Amino acid sequence: MSDVSKERLDHYLVRTGFAPSRRVAQELVERGLVRINGQRSKKSEIIGAEDRVEVSATNRRAAIEPNAELALGVIHEDASVIVVNKPGGVPCHPLNAEERDTVMNAVIARFPDVATVGEKPLEGGLVHRLDNGTSGALLIARNRGTFDKLRDAVRAGRIARRYEALVAGSLDRRSEIDTPIAHHAKNARKMIVGDPASANPKRAGRAASTVIDPIRSIGEFTLVSVAPKTGSRHQIRVHLASIGHPIVGDTLYGGPASETLAHGRFWLHLCDVAFDSPAVGHVKVTAPLPPDLKELLD
Repeated sequence: MSDVSKERLDHYLVRTGFAPSRRVAQELVERGLVRINGQRSKKSEIIGAEDRVEVSATNRRAAIEPNAELALGVIHEDASVIVVNKPGGVPCHPLNAEERDTVMNAVIARFPDVATVGEKPLEGGLVHRLDNGTSGALLIARNRGTFDKLRDAVRAGRIARRYEALVAGSLDRRSEIDTPIAHHAKNARKMIVGDPASANPKRAGRAASTVIDPIRSIGEFTLVSVAPKTGSRHQIRVHLASIGHPIVGDTLYGGPASETLAHGRFWLHLCDVAFDSPAVGHVKVTAPLPPDLKELLD
């Protein structure tokens, strides 16, 4: 065997698709998940065509790089589920294998096994998503059985969620909005209220229902409690804007700009989630309000 046909093990794992990057490849080796000819390997080991490389099947799809430098606020942990308090302005998961500054990068650094739990390699055990500009409780499953059960519960509306939002204008009574949500015809970033009378499914949109209760007035704004009964993309933001009460900082949907909030951040926080964990039964978790939102209220 010539030297040309030989290569480092971590390079081989990336080239053959077992790992999305050398960093992930080296982590797999360090965790003892890679064997050469039946023996535990080293990341710098040189292999040739005659060598048999085995990678643990449950870890072949690991595509999220761990980032232990990111802060992670764990607000609930049991044998089946992790709940973290997502910061505003931080994406839930990476869009490519090189991205390292998302919530799931921090989660994988502390809970590496959740990297391969779900259906999509770049999402791991993430049960649901929050917009980048939204903060609050985020559920992550620790095994595939829990992932499937919680995803089914989300679709069936069996996971109770309560948000708080600071909106423009005065709102003094409960409001329930049942208008569908559809994709904007020209702006891929934006959703709109659908037209139920349209024969075109894309224009008709998906059914969506949101209940809004005022908490208190704050000058020209109102702090509201929001309970979505469904889970369409941008549902809360679109529904609030549709009744003339867009969220502070949510300029995409006509909300007033805020000098206090960071670019891309708006005043929307998932405060409470209630769900059934296979490990401990019924759980209700509260995500504390982050400092940037508190500052505006004060």
